[in-house]
Amino acid sequence: MRKAFRGFLSLAVLIGTMGATGAFAGAATAAEPAAFRSTAGASGVGTDSGAGTDIKDRILAIPGMSLIEEKPYAGYRFFVLNYTQPVDHRHPSRGTFQQRITVLHKDTSRPTVFSTSGYNVSTSPGRAEPTRIVDGNQVSLEYRYFTPSRPAPADWTKLDIRQAADDQHRVFTALKKIYPEKWLTTGGSKGGMTATYYERFHPKDMDGVVAYVAPNDVVDKEDSAYDRFFAKVGTKQCRDRVNAVQREALVRRKPLEKKYEEYAAANGYTFATTGSLDKAYEAVVMDYVWAFWQYSLLSDCDTIPADARSAPDQAIWDSVDAISGFSSYTDQGLERNTPYYYQAGTQLGSPDIRQPWLGDLSRYGYQPPRTFVPRSIPMRFQPSVMRDVDSWVRHHADRMLYVYGENDPWGAERFRLGAGSRDSYVMTVPGGNHGASVSGLPEDERAKATAAILRWAGVAPAAVRDDPAKAEPLAEFDVRLDKQDVMDRRGPRS
Repeated sequence: MRKAFRGFLSLAVLIGTMGATGAFAGAATAAEPAAFRSTAGASGVGTDSGAGTDIKDRILAIPGMSLIEEKPYAGYRFFVLNYTQPVDHRHPSRGTFQQRITVLHKDTSRPTVFSTSGYNVSTSPGRAEPTRIVDGNQVSLEYRYFTPSRPAPADWTKLDIRQAADDQHRVFTALKKIYPEKWLTTGGSKGGMTATYYERFHPKDMDGVVAYVAPNDVVDKEDSAYDRFFAKVGTKQCRDRVNAVQREALVRRKPLEKKYEEYAAANGYTFATTGSLDKAYEAVVMDYVWAFWQYSLLSDCDTIPADARSAPDQAIWDSVDAISGFSSYTDQGLERNTPYYYQAGTQLGSPDIRQPWLGDLSRYGYQPPRTFVPRSIPMRFQPSVMRDVDSWVRHHADRMLYVYGENDPWGAERFRLGAGSRDSYVMTVPGGNHGASVSGLPEDERAKATAAILRWAGVAPAAVRDDPAKAEPLAEFDVRLDKQDVMDRRGPRS
C-alpha cells in the first residue's frame, strides 16, 4: 500500500466529530482542582479515591513511569509521559525501551478511554469521540517502534501486533489501579485495527471497543473487493474526472518528473529506499485515486481539473501534490513511517488495485510495502495472522462497534460480525470518507451507537437506558479538544 497507507496515519488519531453533524456547541466542562476532591463539587465530579494526593504524584508512583511535561487545559490535567516497556514481552529480561503515553485526566470517578492511533501519539490535549461521549479520562499510547518509542538497537522482529497488544495491557494494568471505573478502547484506521488486536489478545481488559474505519485484509493476495469499490464509488462523472488526472500524470511523466527533480533538489530529498525518482514518482501518482476517495467527499470533485487533457502541467502537478503529496516517497517522507510499512509487509497486508483506466502506462504497478522499507530490515509475510483476528472477531466479538465511511476505500475490506458476536455492531456513514465518526451516522444509528458506548462505560443516564433514542454525548463539544485531527496527508496509506 502506499498513500492509502498514509491514510492510516492521517486518521491515526483522535477521531473527533465530523463537521456540524451531531455536533454540540459549548464550552469545556468545569475545571477540577489539582488535588483530588473528596466529595462531589458543583460540576458534578464524583469522589476520587486517594483524596488529597495529586494525580501526577499517583501516576508517577507507578514503577517505570516518568514525566516528560504537563500541559494545562481547562477542566483537565494533561500529562505527557514515558513508560518503561520490555522490548519482548515473552522475554522481559532482554532489554527495555521508553514508550510515550499521554493522560488526559478528568476525574478517577469517570470512565477511561484508551485511545490508540497505531502511529505516533499527539502531545497536545485532544479527545477521541468516545471520550467526549462518556465525559471521561483518556489514555493515549504511541505505537512501538515509532520514534521516539523505538528500542535501540531495533530488533524489528519484535514489532508485531501481539507485542503491541501486550504494551497496551501493561499500561492498562498499571493505570487501572488509579482509574478503577469502566474502560473502553478506541482508535481510527490503524488505530481501529490496534484496538481490535488488543481485544483479541486481552479480551478481559476492556469493557467495550469503538473502532473507526478499520481495514481487515484477511487474505493479502485477494484484493478484488477494492476493484469493485472503485468501479462504483461516488458518481461516474466524478470517477472519470479523478481517473483522468491520474492517467494524465503518467502520460506527462517526462515533463513532470523534471519538475519532481527540481522539487527534490530544492528540498534536499533523496530516493535510496524506493531505488529511483521514477519509482517514487509513480508511487505518488498511483495513490492519487485512492487518496482522493479516502480523504475527500463527493462535493470535492469540483476541485479536480475538469478536462485533464487540456490542463497545463502545473494544474496536474498541483492536484497530485495536494492529494497524494510528492514528498511521500522520498527517503525523508518514508523514514518516520517505516514501522507501518514493515507491519503491512509482515502481518497487516496491503491492497493491490488494478486501475484499468491507466492502460499500460504504469511501469511498476501498485508497489508493495517492501519497496518502502530499507533493504537492511528483513521482512517475511505471515499470512495466518489476519485470518486469526478475523475469525476471532466473527466468533467472539463482544461489545465492539465498527464505524465505516461509505466512500472510504479502506472499508472495502472491513471487519464483519458472525454468529458468535454479542452486543456488537457494524455501521456505515452515508457518503463518509476515512474520517467517518459516530456523529456522522444517520440519526437512529447515531443514537444507538452512542447509547451502546454510554452503556458499556457504565454512565448511561436512566433516560437513555429506558430509551436509547435519547442518547447524546455527555460532554459538550470543545472546538480545540474535539477537532478531527487529520494529520498531514503525506503520511502512510492508512
